Amino acid sequence: MKSIFDQQTRDELIGRVNSLNRDSKAQWGKMNVYQMVRHCNLWEDMMQGRQKYKRAFIGRIFGRVALRRVMKDESPLARNTPTLPELRITGNGDMVSERTEWLAKIRDYANFSNPGFIHPFFGSMTREQIGPFVYKHIDHHLRQFGA
Repeated sequence: MKSIFDQQTRDELIGRVNSLNRDSKAQWGKMNVYQMVRHCNLWEDMMQGRQKYKRAFIGRIFGRVALRRVMKDESPLARNTPTLPELRITGNGDMVSERTEWLAKIRDYANFSNPGFIHPFFGSMTREQIGPFVYKHIDHHLRQFGA
C-alpha cells in the first residue's frame, strides 16, 4: 500500500498537486478547488499534530470498524465521504498560496513525528496506519479534481 512516508509517493503527489490550477473543476462533491486545497491544509495540520479536534461520539462507537474498512486494501476513499464540520470550507480565497502551503506540508511528512495521534473519528492511529491513510486522503481529493 502506498504511504506518505515514502519519498517516491510524496513526489508523485507533489506533481499531481502542482497540476491543480484556479480553473480546476470538481468531478464530484460540492467544493471548488480553493475549498478543497484549504480543506487539505487544515487536514494536514490535524494529522501532523498542529491542530486537535474533539473525538466525535459516533466515532467512539464505529471508528475502529470504519478504520479497518478504509485500511483493508488499496481501494480509494469513497466519493462524498463525510468530513469534520471544522474542515468544511466555504467561500473563496487564494488557491495558489494555499497550494504552496499544502505542498510544504506534504514535504513535512519526511520528518513526521506525531506519536499518540488520535483521529477525531477513527481514534488512535499508528504510524503504519497514518502513512497509507494520508496517501488515500490526498489521492481522494486529487482524483476529485482530475489530478
